[in-house]
Amino acid sequence: MLESSEMFVEKVVELKRVIKVVKGGKRLKLYACVVVGDSAGSVGIGHAKSSAVADAIKKAIVIARKNMVKVDVTEGTILHLIKGKFSASHIMLKPALTGTGIIASSPVRAVCEAVGIKNILTKSLGSNNPSNLANATINALKLIRPVSVVAEMRNKPVEYFRRKKYEEDKSNIKEESNK
Repeated sequence: MLESSEMFVEKVVELKRVIKVVKGGKRLKLYACVVVGDSAGSVGIGHAKSSAVADAIKKAIVIARKNMVKVDVTEGTILHLIKGKFSASHIMLKPALTGTGIIASSPVRAVCEAVGIKNILTKSLGSNNPSNLANATINALKLIRPVSVVAEMRNKPVEYFRRKKYEEDKSNIKEESNK
């Protein structure tokens, strides 16, 4: 039922010790937050605790694979500016031109690499808790609307939106060459 790990990108977002105080003393466990993606538009996040690091990471990977969601990624970037929120963490994701790379903090970078985004600009607002930032990024990516849905809502052909982007890129190149 589980695919081999060769197909998936697995990134550890957070690894920390959690101590529970009980009557007899203290109980130590390790907490792992892992992001799993297929670099083709699917991403999931998992959280798990265990007494060993390897066990916590394995549990988190299994949970992340079960919680995978599909994201619309085109040409290595997102289609439009989006904002996501989880708990006190807010994130703003903005599409970028080819060659820009991933400009993001480590939890957001892990999610973007796992989903297959290669060019993106991000800004983290509010809390910078790694688990919450990763969840906020996934919530934001869920809000991306595909071109076909936007075209249907506006009663325009899909080529209208693609042509417009192509013409903008073409005019930018002409302006740079004139300088």
